[in-house]
Amino acid sequence: MKQKKLYALCTAIGLAVSTIALPMAAVAALNTDFVRQLADALVSDTAAVDHDYNADSRINAIDLTDAKQDLLSGSQGSGEVATQTIAVTDSTCKHIGRTLASGDTTWLVQSGSAIECTVTGTEAVVTIAGDGCVYSDAKYRPRYAVYVDDALVADVVMGEPEQTIELFSGTTNRTAKVKIIHLSEANNGAVGVKSFTVTSAQSDPIKPTPKKELQIEFVGDSITCAYGVEADSQYVSFETATENFTKSYAYLTAELLDADYSAVSYSGHGVVSGYSNDGAINTDSLVPPYYTQVGSFTEYAADWDFTENPNDVVVVNLGTNDHTYVSKDFDTRGPEFVDAYVDFLTLIREKNPDAVIICTVGTMGCEDIYPYIEEAVAEMGDEKITSFLSATQNMDNGLGADWHPSAYTHELCAYVMADKICTALGLPWSKIGLDMASGATYDVRIHQDLGANASFYVGYDMSLWVNTVTGGSDPSAIEAYVGGMDLPIGDYELNFTHSAPSGLTVPYAVRETDTGKLLFEGSFTGAGVDAVVKETFTLSAASENCELVFFMGGNDSTNVTYKKISLFKRS
Repeated sequence: MKQKKLYALCTAIGLAVSTIALPMAAVAALNTDFVRQLADALVSDTAAVDHDYNADSRINAIDLTDAKQDLLSGSQGSGEVATQTIAVTDSTCKHIGRTLASGDTTWLVQSGSAIECTVTGTEAVVTIAGDGCVYSDAKYRPRYAVYVDDALVADVVMGEPEQTIELFSGTTNRTAKVKIIHLSEANNGAVGVKSFTVTSAQSDPIKPTPKKELQIEFVGDSITCAYGVEADSQYVSFETATENFTKSYAYLTAELLDADYSAVSYSGHGVVSGYSNDGAINTDSLVPPYYTQVGSFTEYAADWDFTENPNDVVVVNLGTNDHTYVSKDFDTRGPEFVDAYVDFLTLIREKNPDAVIICTVGTMGCEDIYPYIEEAVAEMGDEKITSFLSATQNMDNGLGADWHPSAYTHELCAYVMADKICTALGLPWSKIGLDMASGATYDVRIHQDLGANASFYVGYDMSLWVNTVTGGSDPSAIEAYVGGMDLPIGDYELNFTHSAPSGLTVPYAVRETDTGKLLFEGSFTGAGVDAVVKETFTLSAASENCELVFFMGGNDSTNVTYKKISLFKRS
């Protein structure tokens, strides 16, 4: 992206992470006085919510420009109220994600595909169409939502060929932001938006919302689709009523970065093989053949125009389904996966010549396929293609249908993904929501010069087990630590579970490793069973190379286990 674009995005990120958002304006009528008041408000920094003329949640010079243009062109209307039926086009609506115009209907094909606009009038409705999937089993029909000024007004599993949804009604003129979004996935059909019917005095009462500075594409499988995210437990089977893209890590990442987005995601699909029950290759469920199309169904298999829809970032979150095939014979099938992954990255690069590409896997486990993704990225030799291993979902954070990620897990993944994107683009980021202990170094220092002797073990789940033989002369003689953390300014929440002998008191601290400067300190006393410690503290200055240290010296013949250690940045 150009520097100007970067600057605008940095400003947008600052607004997003500090949760500053202005409600949509309710501009009753456009006139010279309104334009003059808006200009004065911008200069004097006294802008109010009613000055948000284009209803984009920001009050700036763009509102003034739009208002002046409408006033000069007379597009605010003659004052005569009329009811119009208006089609969904590029001039009336912003298209989000992969959509397809066919006849009088715009089809929202992929997960999260949407149209967004501002509607001005006293009354407005939207007509929604369903495809052939509305006649399928009730569990597998497409689901969509309608938002008016970011408030949910309809959440529907489509079971009929056409529906009309009221957006608002009354006698007072209103300008509202409207969004219709496909919540389920392309595997279960599309949702069509046919037209708006608006009663208004304006000649053009429907306008597209502005495009955002950053465009992110998410390519994935059921995880990206938010499969079963609203299910009660992992023992519930899939149905579209529990699949909600607005709760996916992809949608939430775009929200955090104030970005537009697009998704190409199919449950059960992979790069070299889709999900396999018996380890045999499944070439019927592959994402690459459909990447250049709007959707996989024949009626949506039109070529996608990448030139008209350029991406700044492409996230590839695939490999979980491939694992069911590759894991049966890593020696032979691992290289096969690498070759297929390289071919797919080559295709993505061809269609997105300037984009940063970020590859990941791991939310549902399958960590042993990640080295093959690293190998494929290395083989590409492209400095704008990177990868990282996603943290495996914590069962304590809940599970969705068929052991898929819960809404909370998606939220945590979004914070990590936002951080990875900002790092790749060189953008500032507050790191809110990140677990600073994730990816840190887990180890134990045993100071024999202080008379300490102990053994320890770091578990695969990043637990620390410490068996003290002789504790030495001082608590610092044995230090179990989580280190290598850079901590920005902000509020933190420290959590860990310990199993310590009854009556044993263990002091701990967060400190700078190099200087020894204490940032936070506390202690716990064991009860002979698992116990949870939760503490909060604030850093008023950033600190580098920090560690959480448990001081275990001074006591002989003790055994303590630490697990589920996290240090979340909350603000």
